[in-house]
Amino acid sequence: QVQLVESGGDLVQAGGSLRLSCTASGSTRSILVMGWYRQAPGKQRELVALVANSGSTNYADSVKGRFTISRDNGKNMVYLQMNNLKPEDTAVYYCYTQQWERGRSTSWGQGTQVTVSS
Repeated sequence: QVQLVESGGDLVQAGGSLRLSCTASGSTRSILVMGWYRQAPGKQRELVALVANSGSTNYADSVKGRFTISRDNGKNMVYLQMNNLKPEDTAVYYCYTQQWERGRSTSWGQGTQVTVSS
């Protein structure tokens, strides 16, 4: 099992920046992918960014060039640097991992609120 705890959500004005952090604990050696999803009110949860053990990254088109995902394997942490925030980035952001433990499984954090005012 992998447990995830996020932090860093806040209220920020459009054009501002935030950095989200997520700490993983438990069976961290089994982690294959770490990343972030978000869910806005009335919408489905959507991918924001992922980073694999290889270091390869994947971003949603809507955040490319503005958001950067990074990972510190020694600390079992993943970060999301968000620049030039827009009101449409307002959502609950969830940390996510995919791991292999007697089969593939996923874990989710409890979420952190990001609100961007116009």
